[in-house]
Amino acid sequence: MRGHARNYRLDPALLAAVIYQESKFRADVKSSSGAIGLMQLLPGTAKGIAVHTGGSKFVVADLYNPELNVRYGSWYLRHLLDKYHDEKTALAAYNAGQQNVDTWLKTGGGIRFSETRAYVDRVERLKGIYRRAYGL
Repeated sequence: MRGHARNYRLDPALLAAVIYQESKFRADVKSSSGAIGLMQLLPGTAKGIAVHTGGSKFVVADLYNPELNVRYGSWYLRHLLDKYHDEKTALAAYNAGQQNVDTWLKTGGGIRFSETRAYVDRVERLKGIYRRAYGL
């Protein structure tokens, strides 16, 4: 995890917090929406990441591989941070999707989904816990 955090210029405490919030560090988890693995990536999102990162043989089952899942999720989180220039907005997009966040930003509103507001708050809280507990 620290290697991917370093490679994608991510705060390791933030990456750990996202992984915990998404999957509780269970690599074999699949959500009712079809998101898979440690960072709960949707297959369509992961396929796009594979294309952007030079992969050509993406297979959905690969998302159960912790190394690949965290690499793709780290790339995606860095992409969102670069796009929105704000951690909370990037986390909202990770949870609710870029299209929803883009709509909220265009209409001048904040996060419209209570679930997403709670997600962002939990990840931010967890980030502080990981930073203190593990020196991340």
